[in-house]
Amino acid sequence: MDVGRWALGVKLRAAAQWILKAAQHSWHACGGLNVQRPTLNVQRSRHPPAALDTPHPPPSHPRVLTLALSLIGGYFLGSIPFGLLAARLKGVDIRKQGSGNIGATNVWRVCGWRYGLPVFALDVLKGVAAVWLAHWLAVRFSGDASWDGIVAALACIIGHSFPVWLGFKGGKGVATSLGVFLGLMWLPSVIALALWFIVFKMSGYVSLASIVAAVALPATAITMQLIHRGYGWPVSGFAAVVGLLVIARHRSNIARLRAGTENRFGKKKS
Repeated sequence: MDVGRWALGVKLRAAAQWILKAAQHSWHACGGLNVQRPTLNVQRSRHPPAALDTPHPPPSHPRVLTLALSLIGGYFLGSIPFGLLAARLKGVDIRKQGSGNIGATNVWRVCGWRYGLPVFALDVLKGVAAVWLAHWLAVRFSGDASWDGIVAALACIIGHSFPVWLGFKGGKGVATSLGVFLGLMWLPSVIALALWFIVFKMSGYVSLASIVAAVALPATAITMQLIHRGYGWPVSGFAAVVGLLVIARHRSNIARLRAGTENRFGKKKS
């Protein structure tokens, strides 16, 4: 009985050792704890996948928008006929009086300084407002104001000279040009304004003073640019274009100046 139990114990012990050896063999065959498991072949990148990027809204072209608003806003500000409106307060159609021009000079001659001076100030202010509005729009929506001021300034002068409300027959653009250039480059504008007063005081001709100022403004701007103290070539070139436009609008005055028939300021037209 004891021999049988001893033999059974030996067999059980041998079976256990065999099972243990088989398990150890399987363990080492699989690499122990380094069992290779199926993994996804994902390569890490310094940049997140495109699908994980924050979605961006479609481009809205703010640069084109601000330029368009500057153009439209500048034109409609310039086209406000302050001279015509001020003369109507006195019951006068300024287009049928004096030179027929709606500018501050003709209003001053026909209606007096109480009407002419506010018209001059308002024509200057609408030029300044057009440039400032363009700069505000550019900084607010696109961050680039390099051309918006020029676009608005040109549109404002064209609006004053060729207003859609009056059949494209407006003023000569001198006061409005002063306003836009005070907004774009104040120092050449102040120099041109000082020359205007000097020429006007010496000659009595508003037209001659305006022509001299139209030449002096771009000349001063270009000179400052050449000595590296200017406001940029785009603005200087724009000043030259506007100067030519103002001179072209004074063709009839130039003809009368050459013929000696131009009226001095303060004297009624003969």
